[in-house]
Amino acid sequence: MSALTFTGDGLLGRFANQLAVLGANAPIALSRALNHTGAKARTQVIRNLTKQTGLKRSVIVKAVKVNRATAANEQFGYGGRLTYTLTTRGGDISLKFFDPKEVKGGVSAKPRGRRQLFVGTFTHGGCFPDRVGPVMGGHVFKNIDPNHAWRGKAELQNSGVSIPDEMLQGATEAAFMHVMGEELEARVSHEIGHLMGMPGL
Repeated sequence: MSALTFTGDGLLGRFANQLAVLGANAPIALSRALNHTGAKARTQVIRNLTKQTGLKRSVIVKAVKVNRATAANEQFGYGGRLTYTLTTRGGDISLKFFDPKEVKGGVSAKPRGRRQLFVGTFTHGGCFPDRVGPVMGGHVFKNIDPNHAWRGKAELQNSGVSIPDEMLQGATEAAFMHVMGEELEARVSHEIGHLMGMPGL
């Protein structure tokens, strides 16, 4: 499992006076700010992770889980969690999920959004020219018989793409950290002003 996490603890000193005035409502302001900004960061993570992996957006949305901040903090006498976390799990993804097409010489597919040929692989059954399929659930296989004859020895072909690995690198990780780093402080100020009856604080 991999996780992108942002904590609100660093804001306690920056807004110490205002949070002290809020008292028991301080954790509410911080958790609201984390969750609001986190939701915007999640949108960017899904957008970038979809491009980065080459998977359909619906797959990424289902794969990325949210652990929201809770309106509590031990510093104020309440148990809770002032973190916003995106988690995902899984391993090397089958080529089935990257728009495979059987062509001359093998199967072409689009891991990471770039179509390429996987030589010697197949998705259909039967002999040329009477191929049928896709077979075996649409997965991509490769004949692994050392003499290249068909004796039923086939190996499932994966893409080399792992959602947990991709989420923690490149544009996806950068997008999460950028949104949280650039927008969270302003949102905390907004939430504090709202709870103090001073919009625009």
